[in-house]
Amino acid sequence: MATIVVTAVIAGLVGGGAGFGGAYALLGDNPGSTSLSSAPQGAGSVDAAPGSVTAAAQAVLPSTVDIRATLAQGEAEGSGVVLTANGDILTNNHVVAAPRAVGHHAGRQRAPGHRRRTSPSYDIAVIRVQGASGLTPSTLGDSSSLQVGQPVVAIGSPRGLTGTVTTGIVSAFDRTVTVQGEDGQAVVYNGLQTDAPINQGNSGGPLVNLEGQVVGINSAIETAGGQNSGSIGLGFAIPIDQAKRVAEEIMNTGAATKPVLGVQGSIAAGSEDGAQIAAVQPGSPAETAGLQAGDVVTKVGDAPVADFADLMARVGAHAPGEQVTLTVTNGGAERTVNVTLGSQPDEAATTSPSGGGSGGGGTPFGGGQSPFGNPFGGGN
Repeated sequence: MATIVVTAVIAGLVGGGAGFGGAYALLGDNPGSTSLSSAPQGAGSVDAAPGSVTAAAQAVLPSTVDIRATLAQGEAEGSGVVLTANGDILTNNHVVAAPRAVGHHAGRQRAPGHRRRTSPSYDIAVIRVQGASGLTPSTLGDSSSLQVGQPVVAIGSPRGLTGTVTTGIVSAFDRTVTVQGEDGQAVVYNGLQTDAPINQGNSGGPLVNLEGQVVGINSAIETAGGQNSGSIGLGFAIPIDQAKRVAEEIMNTGAATKPVLGVQGSIAAGSEDGAQIAAVQPGSPAETAGLQAGDVVTKVGDAPVADFADLMARVGAHAPGEQVTLTVTNGGAERTVNVTLGSQPDEAATTSPSGGGSGGGGTPFGGGQSPFGNPFGGGN
């Protein structure tokens, strides 16, 4: 089955009725005070049957936090997942893109905090709440072991409703998700699709299995457009295997990296024939492996590639230094190519404005740099 490219909106902070676009623009331009608060447990809660939605919610709610930004125009809100007892929080980069300070609310007490480090290309951030202790760390699962149809639970603060629990299933894997803010910044990632209802304010919150293990970080939704900006059953999460790798790298080294292939290409609207390579960067991993201009990549491992956006997402799902097997055609002949990916710092996603739905440059928005901040090593 061919993959799809989903042009989604970030399930981002919501505040003041502005929706995604307004909240994201405000956070980008107007630093404000921010706070974290643990989602409350229901009064008189009792132990639930293992493997139930109730048990999953009971396990993860204490490890889910609100991230609130108080701005001149109102309050914006997102979600996060507790990683360590002393205050490391995993969330989306777009949730903490602008706030300069973070706080944690425990009862009526507030501890000042700060954003730690981010990975813009993966829309991942790890923030540290200073002075925090005794938080309940989440249990991270294994997204590679998930199956289509498996029940999952989403937890977060949609529309500011703290501690909201919704249920659904894993709908699909290997969805090429492209999201873009009003400032033109873009991210392309290999997403996990779910029909568990998520809305603006769910960003950064956990998607969990019925064992209470976090299997994804909710990030984007497809909407009906216009004023209908809520969930239509098409939600997307960053697989936890990918988020965990990035978060661990941030926590251990203070910075994130992303893989380098070293090719350039264009995205043709409606193309389902693979990602055609227009140029190979000299000295890149692609050149070392024998890739050349004119080659068409149709798979990365077992994951099909329909166009260049797919190639970006599939390669981005791997770690720097990892070896990947590409299925390549050229003139009708098919071959496999093993490539050991290079590495570069993940300092920024693209800063180029949108140029339309098709065109060149290696970005699904047409023109400019790649949404991975040139993850494939070539200049555009």
